[in-house]
Amino acid sequence: MHDLKMIADKALAALKDNGADKAQCAVRFTETHEFNVDGGKFSLFRTLFDNSLSLTAVKDDKKGSVGINRLDDDSIAAAAVNCLAIADSGAADPAWVFAEKSENGFFTAGAPEADLDLLFDRTEELMRQIGEQFPLILMEQMIVTHKKRHSVFKNSLGVEYETLSGNYEISLMFSAHEGEKSSSFFGSGVITDRLDVPFMELGTIREDLENVSKQLDTQPLEGKFTGVAVFPPSSLGTFIGSALGNFASDGTLLDGTSPWKDCLGKVVADPAITISATPLDERIVCGERFTGEGFRSENYDIIKGGVLESFMLSGYVANKTGLPRAKNSSYAIVMKPGETPYADIIAGIERGILVGRFSGGEPGTSGDFSGVAKNSFLIENGKITCALSETMISGNLGDLLKNVVAISSEVVCDGATVLPYAAFGGVTVSGK
Repeated sequence: MHDLKMIADKALAALKDNGADKAQCAVRFTETHEFNVDGGKFSLFRTLFDNSLSLTAVKDDKKGSVGINRLDDDSIAAAAVNCLAIADSGAADPAWVFAEKSENGFFTAGAPEADLDLLFDRTEELMRQIGEQFPLILMEQMIVTHKKRHSVFKNSLGVEYETLSGNYEISLMFSAHEGEKSSSFFGSGVITDRLDVPFMELGTIREDLENVSKQLDTQPLEGKFTGVAVFPPSSLGTFIGSALGNFASDGTLLDGTSPWKDCLGKVVADPAITISATPLDERIVCGERFTGEGFRSENYDIIKGGVLESFMLSGYVANKTGLPRAKNSSYAIVMKPGETPYADIIAGIERGILVGRFSGGEPGTSGDFSGVAKNSFLIENGKITCALSETMISGNLGDLLKNVVAISSEVVCDGATVLPYAAFGGVTVSGK
């Protein structure tokens, strides 16, 4: 195994020797063990090794960055020259940020060492359970991996972090089939650092398999109505990610197009909504420990009780806009649960739609969205009824956040996020 600290030292020295005023580098070694299942049968087992080195330098307020995957001395020296050449050709910008030394650290997270025998057993167990419990499901692809990562981050201001981490990831792509009938495909998965629980019981894997099994006979929606859209954690995460990306992140704050640009400390959502970025939460597997700019990560609230507490800004954009820098750069989103059981939420809806998956383009900067609700069901008179064929939903992300019908008391942890089920009013649902 490479001496990552030595490589980082060589990279920093090479950047300084080529004239960098400030510099940073990150070197990583990754070992991946991967099982593949295609068509219900094991098709591949492989082990992959990957090295990477990223270099960043600022000279005369001009920034250059390069990445390489060869770690020998000649490659590092050539990359440093290239990095400074890129900086020299750029425009000066005094807003570039390098973290000052505060508290360096060695971080361990997850399960760095793989238990391959148990991983194989759990994978085989999941295949068997799917065949026994969900005979209509065709597993188009199953990828089960363990990744071990060892990395070192250093900058010229004395910041140094070393990380050793590892986790298992289960990624499924499947559809239901019976005779000539078939459902739309669906993806489900989790990240975990433990193998003591059957994969079937993690995240929403069982629920997703059950729902897709019921989607062989779909019906078109006649006409159009404005009603309630219920988002399970997977599709809720998609909508929250789009809302935060449009309203609270670097791009739209930097160009001034965010509808929330003047809303810090103001109400932007229903009081029931609290959304936090919490990579240090114990339910987040191998969460971020420091940002790409070298700052130690901390948990923070983005929206608390409906009030915008923080933007999700890098140090660079914070300097450009005069707004506060976010305390981490992750999307390890945790949403506070409500007080209503999921079953009671459904029971209280007169007419609505359960949105399994949303297929559409990215919303505009205004937050307007329109697309197809796939793997979805009609809700009528407090019951989930028929599976729907291609049905459109549309609305506005900002309005959605202000129009909460209910948030479930249950939450789902998939290793990357912790999210409830949520129902929002005012969504337009369109059929034929």
